[in-house]
Amino acid sequence: MTNVSSLKDSGSSALRHDWTFDEVEALFQMPFNDLIFQAQLAHREHFDPNRVQVSTLLSIKTGACPEDCKYCPQSGHYNTGLDKEKLMEVRKVLEEARRAKASGATRFCMGAAWKNPPEKDMPYILEMVKGVKEMGLETCMTLGMLNEEQAGVLAQAGLDYYNHNLDTSPEFYGSIITTRTFSDRLNTLAHVRDSGMNICSGGIVGLGETERDRAGMLIQLANLPKHPESVPVNMLVRVEGTPLADVEEVDGIDFVRTIAVAKIMMPASCVRLSAGRENMSDELQALAFLAGANSIFLGDKLLTTANPKESSDRQLFNKLGINMDDTTELDEQELAQICPLRERDSLLNNEQYFDAMGQKAS
Repeated sequence: MTNVSSLKDSGSSALRHDWTFDEVEALFQMPFNDLIFQAQLAHREHFDPNRVQVSTLLSIKTGACPEDCKYCPQSGHYNTGLDKEKLMEVRKVLEEARRAKASGATRFCMGAAWKNPPEKDMPYILEMVKGVKEMGLETCMTLGMLNEEQAGVLAQAGLDYYNHNLDTSPEFYGSIITTRTFSDRLNTLAHVRDSGMNICSGGIVGLGETERDRAGMLIQLANLPKHPESVPVNMLVRVEGTPLADVEEVDGIDFVRTIAVAKIMMPASCVRLSAGRENMSDELQALAFLAGANSIFLGDKLLTTANPKESSDRQLFNKLGINMDDTTELDEQELAQICPLRERDSLLNNEQYFDAMGQKAS
């Protein structure tokens, strides 16, 4: 059994980068309650357990991607009914960023369906980064593979995070993607890290992979010279027209196990409960937060797939007591919409409400 006390350290230099398959597979096989307990302990060493970071994700260039990722509706190799769109105008992107900030997002993420960003579009990309930064938002982009020069100019423009997921284990990777190698992905992460930007990198659960593949993906991330600052764990959204449209749905408990193991291995990293939340119950999401997930995307859409409505997320946060201090700037009408119990309590707080606990014995 992994010793949680060995994970506790205020300095990232003491975090482990030497995980083995035997250790990680043992974590996956732990009794569920023990695993969640260890993950929660590791999480509390580095984070407020009732705080969840909120990001918004916008597709700034949709469709016709030359990659053949078997899960992706934006791949030009599959007919998913998705229209090809050009790169959004900078002005429109900044308008969306303002809306995201007004909704409570602290990070604005921009994604483009490219194998790598075309040089002709880089000036517009840099304008987007600078404009969003000026609003006081953290910035994140996912544009495909980057070379060393591209990573450098993005960092100079003020890009805080670069997302580039590993998706799955090196062994299973070739069954999902053939248009770029696993090493290509690692090279991009190296360029991002060398540029000084933060790394956002995780994977997808439900591709038809084995538990050992999930362990292998997490080992690749945790054994990097420095852990990714953000680790998104996605549940596959099965899209008609993609080769994985009919793959067996992943079990919810197995998904939460992956969240918990990621947190134990990378306790100082934000683990994002990412794609697939639209099909998750409140109870399953609550388990994921208990397992150490502390980041979500806010908004009705993630690039091209559905995401829970903003009001649903606020209601869930209210139920769980998450980010409750974020409601201080809302007026009473808005609070009543996301906190329905407030209206009931206000009705009870009158002269006819009998407070039995407050009565002294005669």
